[in-house]
Amino acid sequence: MLILLVYLVNMLANNNLFLLNKTPLSTLIDIAKKVRALRKQMGYSQAELALRSGVSLGSIKRFERSGQISLESLVKMAHLLDRLNDFDVVFQSKEIDKEIKNLFTR
Repeated sequence: MLILLVYLVNMLANNNLFLLNKTPLSTLIDIAKKVRALRKQMGYSQAELALRSGVSLGSIKRFERSGQISLESLVKMAHLLDRLNDFDVVFQSKEIDKEIKNLFTR
């Protein structure tokens, strides 16, 4: 039982589920993990993603390893992975969030 508990705690900690306020580094790593998963789901190697997106292979390798990438390169990869619309909610006005929340709480 203790082993199961330790396993679950490690799994949750590795997925940043204990972080109430995410850090910039944890956010970068989470985004990199998601992009890597999408890349694999779509059947692209790192080299193919580089070729098709116009982002250097070195940048993609560094991104998947550390989360470090330029915004321009991230947007290029998002375009290829059909995820450009995901950026629409970045820095969305809190007023819009309140309006949406009110629609579901009335």
